[in-house]
Amino acid sequence: MTTKKRICTVIIVLVIVCTVCVGGFFIWKKTGKGGSKSSQKVYVQKVSSLNTASDFKLSNRSFLGVVEAQESVDVKYDSSKTVAEILVKNGDSVKKGDKLLTYDVEAINLQLEQAKLEVERLQNEIASNKSQIAELEKEKKNADQDAAVSYTTQILSLQSDNAKNEYDIKAKNVEIKKLEASTKNAYVTASIDGTVKNVKTVDKLQQDGGDVIMQITEEGDYRIKGRFNEQNSKDIMQGASVIVKSRLDDSTWKGEITSVDTSPQKNSGDDIYSFGSSDEMSQSSNYAFYVKPESFDGLMLGQHVLIEIDNGQDTSINKTGIWLYSDFICKDGKKNYVWAKDKDGKIEKRYVEIGQKDEENGDCEIKSGLEKGDYIAYPDKSIEEGMTATTNEADVSVPPNDLDPNDNTDGDADIEGGDEDIAFDGSDEDGMAIDEDMLASMTDEEIEEYFNKLYGEEENAENADGENADAADADAAFAE
Repeated sequence: MTTKKRICTVIIVLVIVCTVCVGGFFIWKKTGKGGSKSSQKVYVQKVSSLNTASDFKLSNRSFLGVVEAQESVDVKYDSSKTVAEILVKNGDSVKKGDKLLTYDVEAINLQLEQAKLEVERLQNEIASNKSQIAELEKEKKNADQDAAVSYTTQILSLQSDNAKNEYDIKAKNVEIKKLEASTKNAYVTASIDGTVKNVKTVDKLQQDGGDVIMQITEEGDYRIKGRFNEQNSKDIMQGASVIVKSRLDDSTWKGEITSVDTSPQKNSGDDIYSFGSSDEMSQSSNYAFYVKPESFDGLMLGQHVLIEIDNGQDTSINKTGIWLYSDFICKDGKKNYVWAKDKDGKIEKRYVEIGQKDEENGDCEIKSGLEKGDYIAYPDKSIEEGMTATTNEADVSVPPNDLDPNDNTDGDADIEGGDEDIAFDGSDEDGMAIDEDMLASMTDEEIEEYFNKLYGEEENAENADGENADAADADAAFAE
């Protein structure tokens, strides 16, 4: 074979090899790592777990609460004084600063006069002792050595008496100042607005002993005590409007935060805010706030409730059936569809009918096309019909929640079936939704455990391996 033929043969072989390689690359790229479209797996979730048509959304703006009796303040009196008159009776309404009782001023003035006379007597005794000391000093100078010792002993005794008397004068002067103040404030006043209860007569006080003469209870029979920690303290402030929600049904009450207690709450085994951990460094501190509802109709003492900051959310929509966040809705011309799992376990384009919209929460009603037992995928630009559906995120070929908002529409963000577009960025600021039946079946401990996790109080335990928990771990923690 000539050299020219060898060169031509080599060139032809190289062209064939390049053609095969390029063709194979495009086939691999189109089918995805060399596999068929049906081998690509897409993560799907059950519609019932995504359904936002529930009465409660537990979030960082929701707080545990319990109905308790109103604050009650003990009114104590000074047992060293004589009560002259009790100015109130059981059931009286009082305002902060109102006078409740008066002391016997004449008795106080008598004590004051006695104290002043005692000071005067001590001062006279000191002056007399000083005169004696001066006389003894003179006689000591002319005395012999044995007599001088006797004079010295008498002088030291008188000086000691004077030191004691000077101390007693200081103590009496303090007493005099207190008595003078008592004559100017010879009464006890209310520290809060409220209703007077459990008033004792002077005779009853003397019989029972103690120093509590009455109690004042804030207006109203009940109040609601809520719990928050430093991680969500920015949402709690006096005067803020709240919505109180029953854990038993769909009952709600509007109210207002009347006070905030920034003293850390003590955890105990009987405390609804205790989580049983003794490791103070692994949990955040809890604080209390108090809510006054507009009405207590339907509330019971000791009832556990949820407290939600009222941000003007629309509560007029009665959500029943299936509601989904609008992120799951895609456009095909003027039709709406979702990526759903078909009966063969493959991804299909499922057309749905849209009903009402909740502009505040960013979700919409699915009137037809889906059942609660169906599975759907979060839209992604790489999803195609025929791909395999999976509920295991570790197996997915298409990254979950990697939505390009420009790829699931035809340049028109409106969803057919509503008046306006539901603009949604894919984030669920209100947290995960729990259906009503599930919430009603949860015990107090289970609710508290979930809030504990929601507030990040077990962050150290979740990061024990030095890594942040992935989405699968978060779902598993919630399911538990």
